[in-house]
Amino acid sequence: MAGADTGGSSSVEKLEDVIVRSAEQVAGQIRSAKEAISTVIFGQDRVIENTLVTILSGGHALLIGVPGLAKTKLVETLGITLGLDAKRIQFTPDLMPSDILGAEVLDESTTGKRSFRFIAGPVFAQLLMADEINRASPRTQSALLQAMQEQHITVAGARHDLPKPFHVLATQNPLEQEGTYPLPEAQLDRFLMEIDVDYPDRDAERRILFETTGAEETLAKAAMNAETLIAAQRLVRRLPVGDSVVEAILSLVRSARPGSEGEAGKLIAWGPGPRASQSLMLAVRARALLDGRLSPSVDDVLDLAEPILKHRMALTFSARAEGRTIADVVKQLKTRIG
Repeated sequence: MAGADTGGSSSVEKLEDVIVRSAEQVAGQIRSAKEAISTVIFGQDRVIENTLVTILSGGHALLIGVPGLAKTKLVETLGITLGLDAKRIQFTPDLMPSDILGAEVLDESTTGKRSFRFIAGPVFAQLLMADEINRASPRTQSALLQAMQEQHITVAGARHDLPKPFHVLATQNPLEQEGTYPLPEAQLDRFLMEIDVDYPDRDAERRILFETTGAEETLAKAAMNAETLIAAQRLVRRLPVGDSVVEAILSLVRSARPGSEGEAGKLIAWGPGPRASQSLMLAVRARALLDGRLSPSVDDVLDLAEPILKHRMALTFSARAEGRTIADVVKQLKTRIG
């Protein structure tokens, strides 16, 4: 029996050693990718980090910011740096679901035999940019729901699997509301994070002036490939999570629901479901790996709380009338944990 116990413990140690070596190697590759992106995108370090965390978690991100803040450039650069097949869809009011998914066409052979053939749409990409996603009708927006959640689509009753990995990075302009259709809650919940893209600081904007208006433009370089990224995503799910981090995630998400204890429960009309807990659990692991750590901390939970929760919550009418915002409420909830 003693010999069996020794063998079991040594096998566990070997497994831990494998995870440590893999984590060190993957963390180095991810840092190289982050540096490669930073040579093209300036002044958006937080946005780059959260976007990489989203992709490492295997999720999708909603980028919100005014025009001209390099949202489109970021997605293009990510495709090159991560070695992914990237495609872009410009969402417009007249865009149809078949413009995204593809359609079946009737072919006739030389012998006169007719058959249907599926022509794949731009959704068949590893990195899909949905530009100004809220400009398309709800019918077209919903075409992405199955793809984002189940990694496959159904056309004319036939299932078509999407490439792996598959990530949607959608952009949205927060200013123009005329001619737009707000995303339904079910679709917002499919986005792991809502990432705010703010204005760059003065030094970053000065660098933008010189780097982008000269005779030569800095181009992105590949730092990873799809196989490496898939391996990194698998590793994220194997990283250990301490009980304190798990309890922090549960406390934070459950306190963001209506009827929860404290003042915040009276301000919230509807809150996040279990998918928010799952997203936070994956994201804190991915952030730890991005920083070269083998396990996440409660600080990771606090730092990622707002981008993961704010699009999964709504305030009551009385709370909005008092001038309260979701960011304020999330900040209030974080103080109860940290």
